[in-house]
Amino acid sequence: MSRELAFTPGWRQQEMVASKEVSPTELVNAYLDRIADLDPQIHAYLTVASDEAMASSRAAEEAVMRGDDLGPLHGVPIGVKDLEMTAGIRTTLGSYCYRDRVPDFDSVAVERLKAAGVVVLGKTNTPEFGMYPSTRNKVGEETLNPWDVTRTPGGSSGGSGAALAAGLCSIALGTDGGGSIRIPASFNHHFGVKATQGRIPHWGDAEWGRQAANQFTGPGPMTRSVRDAATMLQVMAGFDPRDTGSLREPVPDYLSDLDAGVKGLRVGFSADLGFADVDPEVARLAWETAQLLGEMGAHVEEAFLDVGDYVPAFWTIYPTNVYHTYTDLWEERPDELSDYVQESMRIGSTATARQYSEAMAYCADLRCRADSLMEKFDLLVMPNTAVPAHPIGQPPETIDGKSAHPFWGINPFNIIWNITGQPAASVPAGLVDGLPVGSLIVGRRNGDAVVLRTSAAVEKARPWADLHPAVS
Repeated sequence: MSRELAFTPGWRQQEMVASKEVSPTELVNAYLDRIADLDPQIHAYLTVASDEAMASSRAAEEAVMRGDDLGPLHGVPIGVKDLEMTAGIRTTLGSYCYRDRVPDFDSVAVERLKAAGVVVLGKTNTPEFGMYPSTRNKVGEETLNPWDVTRTPGGSSGGSGAALAAGLCSIALGTDGGGSIRIPASFNHHFGVKATQGRIPHWGDAEWGRQAANQFTGPGPMTRSVRDAATMLQVMAGFDPRDTGSLREPVPDYLSDLDAGVKGLRVGFSADLGFADVDPEVARLAWETAQLLGEMGAHVEEAFLDVGDYVPAFWTIYPTNVYHTYTDLWEERPDELSDYVQESMRIGSTATARQYSEAMAYCADLRCRADSLMEKFDLLVMPNTAVPAHPIGQPPETIDGKSAHPFWGINPFNIIWNITGQPAASVPAGLVDGLPVGSLIVGRRNGDAVVLRTSAAVEKARPWADLHPAVS
């Protein structure tokens, strides 16, 4: 397979498979060869499922030859974040405790993607339980950024982001509980979208099928084209009774209006939401994204949301949920847990009912304020991350000349939209010192279709797919 075909969008690969221009086995063999050649440089995969992928590709090829009705992702090779259950393929959650676990079931997202025809190449790297903004754990080597292997690809879907950027899969599945899809999308120069909370069920992800309190997170698409993301969302979205938080509302058609443009949309822009420190070049590129929408017919004006201090609320709820889910590991095998998981467990184990209740009340209030703002705007645009990818293990001490927290400073905006449950997408915005950064496009709750069509308009006006990293 040529390098050009490796970076061909998944929707086009599906068309080529259906028309017999290329076979699923040829696609999978070629991606497996690329993984063998390039992944030792970036460690995007924790598990490469060569035998399973080849068996699936042969079955996909037989379906084509029989003339079967083919799914919208038939034969398309995918990398699946190792927080999502995959029947018969090792699923570690990035945890040494589960280094040998092989589940006998798929998560809802994987189940639905398989039904649409994907071929799973393997499990992409993740920090343990998805709990760190870089992608390191005790199971495998730390994932490196294919744009610059001295830098982080972000987290927690850093393995999926790096694999996608390096052409080691056609499409990828991530999860996002505080920016975990959008940070790697920004750092690795591709598209990533967090859907409206509950739109994609998340049963069978990091809880091994157990229903756990996890109101901020969910699986989502990571792709090189917006159309691929819309197709993945169309496939994965919809109610599932195993996830009590999944939405019962009918799923819109995300593809029908993908090319409808942005004329008449009301767009609010902010470089900092009134509180964040952002690299001036990153802020400039976000403003250029907003200006581009204006040039295409949207009405753009300054926006402001009083978010207060979301950190105490998020950092009460999230660690307490993790502690609830993995108490047995904390009590029985603490030394096998990563340092950042141990710290989160300590925080979660000491949170009081009053603290948790006050944090939940803050989240409800923030959702109300965000909904009120979105009565004025159809979309918000802002920077995704405050800086480009930083050196491994060296988050910036200052941003725009001001002291920066090693996590909250880098990622000031994404968590807000996990709390409010709104859809948010990272679109490539350009390069800063040779490193990619993204702009964040945020929609109303259940406004995923508008976010996707706006992202597609940006992609059409400012194509990004032909810009590839050094390791590719």
